[in-house]
Amino acid sequence: MSGFDRFDFDKMVDRRRSYSLKWDVAENELPMWVADMDFQTAPAVQQAIWKRAEHGVFGYTIVPDEWYEAYMGWWKTRHEFEMKKDWLIFCTGVVPAISSMVRKLTTPAEKVLIQTPVYNIFFNSILNNGRVVLESPLVYENGAYGIDFDDLEEKLSDPQTTLMILCNPHNPVGKIWDAETLERIGELCWKHHVCVISDEIHCDLTAPGCSYVPFASVSEKCRENSITCIAPTKAFNLAGLQTAAVVVPNPVLRHKVWRGLNTDEVAEPNAFAMDAAIAAFTKGGEWLDALREYVFENKRLVEEYVAKEIPGVFVVPSEATYLSWLDCSTFSVPAEELAAFIREKTGLYLSSGEQYGGQGKWFLRMNLACPRSAAEDGLNRLKEGIQAFRSR
Repeated sequence: MSGFDRFDFDKMVDRRRSYSLKWDVAENELPMWVADMDFQTAPAVQQAIWKRAEHGVFGYTIVPDEWYEAYMGWWKTRHEFEMKKDWLIFCTGVVPAISSMVRKLTTPAEKVLIQTPVYNIFFNSILNNGRVVLESPLVYENGAYGIDFDDLEEKLSDPQTTLMILCNPHNPVGKIWDAETLERIGELCWKHHVCVISDEIHCDLTAPGCSYVPFASVSEKCRENSITCIAPTKAFNLAGLQTAAVVVPNPVLRHKVWRGLNTDEVAEPNAFAMDAAIAAFTKGGEWLDALREYVFENKRLVEEYVAKEIPGVFVVPSEATYLSWLDCSTFSVPAEELAAFIREKTGLYLSSGEQYGGQGKWFLRMNLACPRSAAEDGLNRLKEGIQAFRSR
């Protein structure tokens, strides 16, 4: 019996009329865009939330020792990284934390480096705060992604570049950066006095048998010159509960980050944030491993189906996230146009790649954190949409 057979990931949960951002679409549409899952969260997390709800009093909440212990225990056991309690700071989300740190650690008009194509909200956190986006595009060759270290160093050496936001594992391309690559990034950032924010929110969503490397674990320079953003929200589908953390080993940097988070009022937990995170990281391991099996079966299904049924589209091999990155460059039209056409013709709602920067304008992103029947429906709609696009 495979791991996911112990949990019912095939169950379709009706998310319409539940104020879901993802499912705020027309009745005939199938949303496979924004990165949240269509699965109910782990039973242990549900039980913790029910117990807290039954208490009936939802006043101001502290950050208890159990919260720190849950994070430290999970990262030590799952990722072989030992964190100290005073490194951890609660925050309401990775994005609010990143925006706060951009404001606190840089000044207006300074440059913040990102490796594109990358999570689109990074652009918002930089531009909305009056800083300048500096792209160091990833190299895409033979269906795989890598880093142009010459370009990276050239841009890090600019005195106006004071911060880098690293995506580890990388969204949307599903790349797990190895220790050697991370150490090389860390050395360059240290050399050029560029602080690193490492967004590691997808770290628990790796393929079975694959593990990620925490940036701060690689070397002393990486540890002392970085802030790591982590959370149970992607892996356990808890984004709406606003519960996350930052890890800051360097005490001087930590004080700045702590001041920024508190000044921006994004360091106070809601009444469910503690219980959900503690339950996820202390009792959710078996469920998560089953989920990873199920999701990566979905991803294999997409690779096989597209290769057989949708010529002209290539699925970039992925080691992490529940997202598939679809290379549609053979059509020579911007992904935004292609995505809009497919949605109009079939109701399939995918993310267009322009928003991720770099050469993302030729790609579509497909969310596969859904029951197998929905994945199959999405693939059939994708095939129908591509065929209709070709025959225009």
